[in-house]
Amino acid sequence: MKLKVTVNGVPYGIDVEVEEPEAPALGPIIIGGSGTSSIVVPTTASVSGASANAVTAPLAGSVARVLVEEGQEITAGTVLLVLEAMKMETEITAPRDGKVSRILVEKGTAVQAGEGLVEVD
Repeated sequence: MKLKVTVNGVPYGIDVEVEEPEAPALGPIIIGGSGTSSIVVPTTASVSGASANAVTAPLAGSVARVLVEEGQEITAGTVLLVLEAMKMETEITAPRDGKVSRILVEKGTAVQAGEGLVEVD
């Protein structure tokens, strides 16, 4: 490759060789697996199951306050409890009118996303 460079007003012609980088060689390609068998070990879920009537945690955190009691009549939008995650508080509200049949957590309980918090009938 020929380049023209000007230094202090004086033009110079320079020949430059450019080497193409070599592509890294690929290792052996195995189609259909490595030939070894692996044993699948069953796992257990870390989140307890929730009934169809349960209001579930939208995020992981800890229960800061429980604001309802079992047997209490509630309307849609009633704040049931408050979750705290990373110094932020999130109000968990009732999705519909009903009655609190069971409270599944208490203040200080650590919960995962999807875990049942309160059952509403």
